[in-house]
Amino acid sequence: MCKVIVFAGTTEGREVAEFLDRREISAHICVATEYGEQLLQGGKHLEISHERLDSEEMEQLIKEKKCEMVIDATHPYAAEVTINLKKACDAAGVSYLRVLRENQEEQDSRDCLYAESVEDAVALLEHTKGNILATTGSKEAVKYTALTDYEKRVFLRVLSLPKVVKQCQELGFQGKNLICMQGPFSKELNMAMLRQWDCKYLVTKMSGATGGFREKIDAARTCGCIPVIIGRPLKEEGISVNECKRVLCQKFSLRSQAEISLVGFGMGSRENRTEEASKAIREADLLIGARRMIDACREFGKDCYVEYDSQKIARYLAEHPEYEKVAVLLSGDPGFNSGAKKLLDVLGDQVKVICGVSSVSYFMSRIRKSWDDVLITSAHGKSTNLITLIKRNKKVCAILGTRDGIRKLAQEMAAHGMQRARLYTGECLSYPEERIQKGTPEDFLTYEADPLSIVYVENPDARKEYVTHGISDTEFIREKVPMTKEEVRTVSLSKLHLEEDSVCYDVGAGTGSVSIEMALRSWNGNVYAIEKKALAVELLKKNKEKFAVENLEIIEGTAPDALEDLEPPTHAFIGGSSGNMETILRLLLEKNPSVRIVINCIALETVSETLQCLKTLPVKDAEILQIAVSKGKTVGNYHMMMGENPIYIISCTGGK
Repeated sequence: MCKVIVFAGTTEGREVAEFLDRREISAHICVATEYGEQLLQGGKHLEISHERLDSEEMEQLIKEKKCEMVIDATHPYAAEVTINLKKACDAAGVSYLRVLRENQEEQDSRDCLYAESVEDAVALLEHTKGNILATTGSKEAVKYTALTDYEKRVFLRVLSLPKVVKQCQELGFQGKNLICMQGPFSKELNMAMLRQWDCKYLVTKMSGATGGFREKIDAARTCGCIPVIIGRPLKEEGISVNECKRVLCQKFSLRSQAEISLVGFGMGSRENRTEEASKAIREADLLIGARRMIDACREFGKDCYVEYDSQKIARYLAEHPEYEKVAVLLSGDPGFNSGAKKLLDVLGDQVKVICGVSSVSYFMSRIRKSWDDVLITSAHGKSTNLITLIKRNKKVCAILGTRDGIRKLAQEMAAHGMQRARLYTGECLSYPEERIQKGTPEDFLTYEADPLSIVYVENPDARKEYVTHGISDTEFIREKVPMTKEEVRTVSLSKLHLEEDSVCYDVGAGTGSVSIEMALRSWNGNVYAIEKKALAVELLKKNKEKFAVENLEIIEGTAPDALEDLEPPTHAFIGGSSGNMETILRLLLEKNPSVRIVINCIALETVSETLQCLKTLPVKDAEILQIAVSKGKTVGNYHMMMGENPIYIISCTGGK
């Protein structure tokens, strides 16, 4: 007993049969020739026969095998077989499924001649001159003998079977006019044949993608040869191979066993892809990716799913177990600012990753710059403090993600006095509309770019920042606003345990000395300076501009109200509480129960209030220290130590 009978006279039939074998579904496969039987040898779950059956014999076979389904994957031109098979299935009461290859008639209708049959094509060609490559098979060979001088004019391509060769020779096709080869035939091989025999016409049936139709038409057009296309004699309705596999998976409750490749797509053009990536795309029966990448592969005739959300992709694959080879297309290289990270998490360890050409390597080659000493980052879909990076590094390359990205960067650079810097910009990389430009920040002040662009900046005035905390007090614009002094600031910041991507609050920021150093240390994070006094806010703005800390945001207002709408902090420094210490601390812990907090106190009352809070609030690792700084002052010929007010530095971390 077998579950499925497949009448497999085409490549599609063989593909369905091999799918059944791989999925361990017992099937009986009927092929038209001994050659077809040889192609399917080795299937553990397949019975194969090549006898020709009439309608009654088909019905008898169906009843004998007690199958659950019959799949008709015979050639579109085997109309009689299809008619008989439908009758047999109706008589046996078994479901019938017709599998047809995709028709590319609409794409290939230009610059072609059409005929209803080979006889019509021969009648049409009788009134033309020039050699003919006939690719319609040995069964149609006799029809070409009606052409005048067919022995010299027609080059017949058939299978390399002894019986076929003998038959064609008896018809008068001999020597170079009889081409015995087994396909598939690439475009290049078709071109070579057309040129070798100086053919002006190529006769082909409309056999679809897997029958090499596309390669024949492309070759003919490239060689200036006219395709003569013979349309299907029977108008049918059916489903594709993948749809057939989907039906089989549903009927037999099969789960996905897909081979999944995350394919680095490069910049987008075909020439920019690696051969490994192109091979994965050609062999896949499903392509997944963003619209731009899917559209670039439409010519392959694959099933497509336009999506880039990893969870949705995983769910789609689970719901469509019919796909066996899947290519998930990723822009550039999967290892560089790609969706591959999330996809690997949800798709498992068996996924293959195929590298591609990254935007950075492509762009840097186009502007003829080495990039082994370049700081590389991305501002696509996330916040990145590019100004700080450019200020610190002589060479920075960044991917941008908005139309105004280049313009805003140029404006910020100009505002920070980076007139000597040079910008190189790239848009639509590898496409015909690719645009690469260079200039100073002033050249891009009003520029609007493609959303997916890249910029490389050379800043000859880049300078190294302090490795440790401790910018000199004299560096800050101060006027009459209180400032946390250098030594106290250094100890306080060391107690904060900042990281490069920390989210920091500076409550009671004053001149912003702590805020500035926070922003410089946490250059890849965000710093919020909260200050209620208008004069201090103006000084904060001036110091922000002087130190070029674009990741510093100034919030005018009083804590805790001014903190309500801010993102949760990882770190907080409280230099002034305006009598709201407890409510400020409660809000910080509510926003982030594990926040790291450092508090500076001068008045003993503030120390007492803070210690009481530490007793009642959920904090741990509390530490209290007092620091008293004395600085030398020259008095005549002597040096005297002048003491400053002692400061209490209290630190803790949220949690118990």
